[in-house]
Amino acid sequence: MATQLKRNSKYSEAEWTARQELAACYRIFAMMRWDELIFNHITVKVPDQDGAFLINPYGMHFSEVTASSLIKIDIDGNKLDEDNPWHVNKAGFVQHSLFHRILPDAHAIIHTHTTATMAVCGLEGGLQPTNFYACNFMGQLAYHDFEGVTVREEEGERLVRNLGDKRILMLRNHGPVVMGKSLTDAFIKYWALQRACEIQLATMSMGKPILVDEEVIKVHQRDLYMAAIPGQSGKAEFDAMVRKVDKIDTSWRD
Repeated sequence: MATQLKRNSKYSEAEWTARQELAACYRIFAMMRWDELIFNHITVKVPDQDGAFLINPYGMHFSEVTASSLIKIDIDGNKLDEDNPWHVNKAGFVQHSLFHRILPDAHAIIHTHTTATMAVCGLEGGLQPTNFYACNFMGQLAYHDFEGVTVREEEGERLVRNLGDKRILMLRNHGPVVMGKSLTDAFIKYWALQRACEIQLATMSMGKPILVDEEVIKVHQRDLYMAAIPGQSGKAEFDAMVRKVDKIDTSWRD
């Protein structure tokens, strides 16, 4: 991020940077109205502490999250920050802990219940190549049938099997789980997926959509790198959104 306050001395420099970045992400999601009361999660690994993760305090709205209020937990969702008074929604961390545990490249995981993504997850055929952004994801999404609220660890085997080698899992009748090698990587994937779903809903509400041909999708995906800043994977876009958040409220940095 472009600017940072002096770090809290309780935390290492790496952890404080991760805390500020994650707090900013929660504020971005609140600003974009991708929140859901006090529910849903965005989690990241603590860079310099194996088996430790940061998660939002259960009971706090995304718009209230700050760097210091984030809770550090272990892989099973148990609090490591004993002086943090907030609770952890341990049940909601079941799927996050599963993927963080088995996937070395799942540094950040986002799961929220936006209307657009949930609607597409509940649609037969799921996301379809009806627009520019949807073409980014064709052949890159996995799907998992709804089995009720995701709190049972025994569902994990099926979640992993259905995810396969993909890094976005569309939970049917529920919502997406988006994983990234970095938080900014997960963010830009989520943003593009959200736009793809919004546009698909709008298009299908007007009539029969025009589906993009498979060969054109291949060309589109081949050339996408030319529209991105090399080696940044969402960082420039994320930083731009942080600047917008800062115009509203800078308390997330504390």
